[in-house]
Parts: sequence; C-alpha cells; structure tokens
Amino acid sequence: MKIKPVNILLLVIAISVFVYAFFIHDNNKPLRHLPIYGEKDIKGTDTLFHSVPSFSFINQDGTITTDKDFEGSVYVTDFFFTTCGSICPIMSTQMERVAAAFKNNKEVKFLSHTVDPETDSVKQLKQYAISHHADTKQWMFVTGDKKQLYNIARKGYLLDAHQGDGGVDDFIHTQNFALIDKDKRIRGFYDGTDSSEVNQLINDINLLLAEYRYKPK
Repeated sequence: MKIKPVNILLLVIAISVFVYAFFIHDNNKPLRHLPIYGEKDIKGTDTLFHSVPSFSFINQDGTITTDKDFEGSVYVTDFFFTTCGSICPIMSTQMERVAAAFKNNKEVKFLSHTVDPETDSVKQLKQYAISHHADTKQWMFVTGDKKQLYNIARKGYLLDAHQGDGGVDDFIHTQNFALIDKDKRIRGFYDGTDSSEVNQLINDINLLLAEYRYKPK
C-alpha cells in the first residue's frame, strides 16, 4: 500500500516531538534562575559572590541559633519588633502565610530578628511566635546584641542602606524580606507588606528549590 505524503509528514513530526521531549528538552529544568545579589569579589580565577556571614543569636526558647541551623536549607529573613504597631504585624502575618505554604518542608526555614533587643526578651519573642502560629523548629525569632543584629541587617542581608553603628539612637525599620539560598547568597528582596510581592516570594522559593534539585541530563 502506498503511503500518502501527508502521512509521512505527520509521522516525521510525531517522531521529532518524541525525540525533543525525551532526549533534548528537559522538563525538570527550571524556567529561569534567580539572580544573586551583592557585589562580587574577584580573586585570581575564582569569582566569589557576597554571602551572609556566620552569626549567633538567642532564640524564642532561650537557646542559641546560628547559621549552622540553616545548613541545607533556603530561608527567608526579616527584621521586626514585637511592640511595632505599623508594618511589623503585616510583615509577620505575611511571613506566617509563607511558612504555611512550606509547612513540614525541611528545605525551607524562616528567621526573624528583633531590632529592639532591650524590649524583646526571650519570653516576649515566645509569645509573639505563638501569636503567629509559628513552628519554631522552622521559623525562629531571635534577639541578641544590638550592634550585631544591626550589622548583619546592613552588611549581611543588605536590608538597610542607612549608616549606623547600632548605638542608642540607631534604629532599623524595614519592611523587606530577603531570600537566602543554601550557599548563604542573597537571591531576592521582597516587600513584606505587599501580598503580591509575597506571592512572588513563594514562587521564587519553589524556583530556588528547583535549581538545587535540577541535574542536567
């Protein structure tokens, strides 16, 4: 039986689609990669991106929280204070929403720092965590030395551009969240009072996890 040219064409198209789907196109490949924030230091042949330095603070349970607690995880961080009556309640409610989206996901964590350590005692942070239904194994609230807290906000997470020394008259009040990857690099900034930007944060966390899971064929 003679095969019609149109049938041959359809067969060629079908084979091409099959080859593309299974041998060329990688369905697991992320659609895009998140940028890496912070200036690069070029030393010799190695390109080093800005990374969050090591830290050690006291959490809502009165125990030490360090950067080691976030190894193997991406995390979202912010700065707030429990007596804030303006942006902080909105930020914490939005962070609660993000935490709920990744509940029980061991690859995703959250870290909220107080900017008012004199007021925000361990007990105060504990009550605040309870009020936002936080699983404190995943979402930690920390206090500590004011200068260290302010230094990491500005020089570690790049969340405040103002100059300051963490002294008595110094105060940080930013609504921004930062997304940190498993290599301690900053991968995004988001307005924690804007639900649409927080939606983008949720999408970007999934995208960042996909980056780590992706293995080229």
